[in-house]
Amino acid sequence: MVKTKGPGAALPNLTDLADRYGSDKGSRKHRYTELYQMLFLPYREREIDFLEMGLQIGGPEHGVSADRKTTDAPSVRMWLEYFPNARIHGLDVSDFSWFEAERFSFHRCDMDSRAAIAEAAAGMPDFDIIIDDASHASHHQQNGFLELFSKVKPGGLYVIEDLRWQPEAYEKPGITKTAALFRGFSEARKFVHADPAVQAEFEALAPEISGCFVFQARYTKTRRDQVAVIHKR
Repeated sequence: MVKTKGPGAALPNLTDLADRYGSDKGSRKHRYTELYQMLFLPYREREIDFLEMGLQIGGPEHGVSADRKTTDAPSVRMWLEYFPNARIHGLDVSDFSWFEAERFSFHRCDMDSRAAIAEAAAGMPDFDIIIDDASHASHHQQNGFLELFSKVKPGGLYVIEDLRWQPEAYEKPGITKTAALFRGFSEARKFVHADPAVQAEFEALAPEISGCFVFQARYTKTRRDQVAVIHKR
């Protein structure tokens, strides 16, 4: 539990919230919330702007229509409780417009199209934190970063989850994996990509990156890279 203002008052740990709402970010699967509790605690009671891409497992990356019937948004529920003063934005290729909550806004967007991402971003504020938990296809992750990193406020964080799994339905042959792209940058402060034009776009953003940290699955060094955290200057 985390102490907050007022005698005896307390706020639940983020992992506890993930487990309560059924998010795979908690202790039962990925354990991302152990990292996020450390990173996000200073933001907890601030009036921040927060964006998550990908709101419920089981979308087109798993062979299901983008027009599927969505039934829950567990991480949105988690974020709304964890950040009591934040404005939470959600982006997904499927429709979550039915999810109504104070301080929540939904944007429908296909990450396959950079133009669509740019159009959606035009109606958004700048963000303190962005998390990409969408399709996990390499080019979708890279499209998102190239279009949205400019929307991160100075000192803010951009997080990309599930780097070790790319869906066969979307992954393009020959594309540089996002894990390799950011692992290379974390080691050499240089982006290397199979597509020279994409590499040039990433290199143009490099001066805006204060730090890049890549963590392995369940924080075990012998396992594959799983989550990247990019800090903006």
